Amino acid sequence: MSLQISLPHLHSGKVRDIYDAGDNQLLMVTSDRISAFDVVMSESIIDKGRVLTAMTAFWFERFDDLVNGHLVSTDPADLVGVLGEVSPQLLADLAGRTMLCHRAEMLPIECIVRGYITGSAWKEYRISGTMHGTPMSEGLLEASKFPEPVFTPSTKAAEGHDINISFAEAANLVGAEVAEAVRDTSVACYQRGAEWAAERGVIIADTKFEFGMVEGQLVLADEVLTPDSSRFWPAESWAPGATPPSFDKQPVRDHLEGLDWNKQEPPPLLPDEVVLATSSRYVEVYERITGRSFAEWPGARG
Repeated sequence: MSLQISLPHLHSGKVRDIYDAGDNQLLMVTSDRISAFDVVMSESIIDKGRVLTAMTAFWFERFDDLVNGHLVSTDPADLVGVLGEVSPQLLADLAGRTMLCHRAEMLPIECIVRGYITGSAWKEYRISGTMHGTPMSEGLLEASKFPEPVFTPSTKAAEGHDINISFAEAANLVGAEVAEAVRDTSVACYQRGAEWAAERGVIIADTKFEFGMVEGQLVLADEVLTPDSSRFWPAESWAPGATPPSFDKQPVRDHLEGLDWNKQEPPPLLPDEVVLATSSRYVEVYERITGRSFAEWPGARG
């Protein structure tokens, strides 16, 4: 999707495009792009950006008594005031996938909370019996649940993969007081989110939060508890010893793993059935967790 937005362009990531909206605000546009193995695919996943935006807005509502968020509005009507006179087609393309946000000074760490051992944490544990360098109990199985959620920060890598770090290393980067604040806030948000999702048959195995500062106050920023920033598992499929299928881009990963591809650009083409299956997973987990119909979200085609 190529959008002709008449605002200063600040940054494009794998999924989001960020613009200067003036008045110390940003316009974040979440595309339907999807990446796997750090390569952006040529195909888009229908409505993926709208699902991520809708779910993030949902969680900002649920967490507003725990931490201030950087979100100002997702209302398409507010875009007119920011963008000025634009075509109806551009407004339709932007509807449901944009967040007008306070501009925050972002912290240089990823705030990861793990409720279950999986992913890079499981790989480390199998090799050394540790997680982010901290010794763990013996005999854990893949996808085992921790007695309490664990805060495991990482760096933000400009290229390649983030690097797992200890809490002490995080405190060296952002200061002890801020590190303690983001740890406690991250765990509180995870616990509330995990309890909410569990009541609706979804396990949040782990997630990544990002924080920044606005006028000296800590704010929750970027995306929140989405299929891109979290591992969502169907509760009925979980048992210690194996990782359940995820409500995310698992169909894309599974398809690519079955190909003779070196995981470098250019990416192989994704079949229509893989694209549709992935889109369906995003929509399904949004509806299961929020109890809302995605069809009612602005611009949704799902």
